[in-house]
Amino acid sequence: MDDVAFSIVLGTALGVGVCLLLSLAPRVGAPSLARRIAPYIRDVTDPRGVGDVIGAAGPMPAPSLAWRALQQRFARFLGGDAALGRRLHQAGRSMDAAAFRGRQLAWSIAGLATGGAIVVAAVLLGRGSPSLVVLPPLFAVGGMLGYDAWLSHSAKARVARIREELPTVLEFVALCLSAGEGILDSLRRVSEVGASELTTELRGAVVAVGTGSPLPEALARMSDGLQIPALSRSVDQLVAAIDRGAPLAQVLHAQALDARDDAKRDLIERAGRKEIYMLVPLVFLILPLSVLFAVFPGVFMLRLGLG
Repeated sequence: MDDVAFSIVLGTALGVGVCLLLSLAPRVGAPSLARRIAPYIRDVTDPRGVGDVIGAAGPMPAPSLAWRALQQRFARFLGGDAALGRRLHQAGRSMDAAAFRGRQLAWSIAGLATGGAIVVAAVLLGRGSPSLVVLPPLFAVGGMLGYDAWLSHSAKARVARIREELPTVLEFVALCLSAGEGILDSLRRVSEVGASELTTELRGAVVAVGTGSPLPEALARMSDGLQIPALSRSVDQLVAAIDRGAPLAQVLHAQALDARDDAKRDLIERAGRKEIYMLVPLVFLILPLSVLFAVFPGVFMLRLGLG
């Protein structure tokens, strides 16, 4: 086992050294064409500077064909691209399902390598045992599930922020409509002024309208991607008002009021759940200690024969 552990350490060091030497090669370590020209066309692609700069993180080579094929196979193995795409959109990630599965695979490989390193270190220290064989697979599964749980947490947090921002954004759009602007100009103004999650989604819808998509279709696509009941209800009412010629400002004010009522009900429900959670330390910690303090003196006196 010691010889195997030493061979793994030496082989890993050799592999890392070869990878570092390859990264210094001009054709491998050179930045891609998109990263080289991105700083010079930012005034066209991102005039407001709200997007990510492609070359900000330094040169990063494009994934190889073998890695892309491995990503696609891993994505087909896990399945669920539709639900994953919805969670990615809710979390505000620009990657597709295959790219996410590739990163999930990378985290799994990193967990496998970490577990292997722990096993090798334990063997070198003389504390190896056959039970350590299951450690690398556990770390690999933990890395894969941990990255998926991180995406779910990010999606839930962003959806909660959008739900909180919805009444304010609707009121601002209604205010712009009351001032005499059209619905598209109002959405454009709110999306340019705001810097929240919902205004970012509205900015995407406005850009889609600028590229030729109808406004109701762009708004419906935005609500379908986020899957937030309050937002979907507001968009449906807004689209219906646009089709029927109803006063949009009144519709948006009513939807903002409904969204605030939903937020109040959600707050009351969360407060009720917190009350139940507060009973846990009371029942399992404070109450047993109180019973112990009340009973222990009597038991002690009975053991001494003083009672």
